[in-house]
Amino acid sequence: MKADVQTLAAKKAGTVELPDQIFGLEPRSDLIHRMVNYQLAKRRAGTGKTKGRAEINGTMAKMYKQKGTGKARHSTKKAPLFRGGGKAHGPVLRDHGFSMQKKVRALALKHALSAKVKSEDLIVLDKAEIKEPKTKALKTQLATLGLTSALIISGEEVEKNFDLAARNIANIDVLPVQGINVYDILRRDKLVLTKDALVALEARFS
Repeated sequence: MKADVQTLAAKKAGTVELPDQIFGLEPRSDLIHRMVNYQLAKRRAGTGKTKGRAEINGTMAKMYKQKGTGKARHSTKKAPLFRGGGKAHGPVLRDHGFSMQKKVRALALKHALSAKVKSEDLIVLDKAEIKEPKTKALKTQLATLGLTSALIISGEEVEKNFDLAARNIANIDVLPVQGINVYDILRRDKLVLTKDALVALEARFS
């Protein structure tokens, strides 16, 4: 399928061919959902931790004798029942991530790209470069293109001035093509790919 190429000045700069094997799939929401869960689980710190009764610093002596007091039976003050005691079934250090096949992750990315094409939320940009790192000027140019919430994917490296100018614009994310991922694609309304990014994606999935 063909797509129009635009410049930052909102002018047409030719057309480009979008490979059907990457952008022409019928989006599968279940696959995309699995990938988003995979990414969010990977980023969880898993650093929540409480001490169990075995980790509490204190005496192991029995509080009082077993029988004859008229009270309930207890062992040490480190039991979860008492203030200052250990936590029963509390959180421990752990990795929340789970495995997902590399081929499935790649397929999920293709389906996310195809979903943007199907919803007409994909824009192909000639190049993401500006002469001066001026946030106000870039914001005006993006607004002309109708971009108020967008993920912009550049080539192997993001041009320095463009990166500096876009850094302070709300809801505008800029990534090199190596950093493209399903979660960031879905969290913004529009996906903007430069021609260099398209070439790199074709090479990646070929």
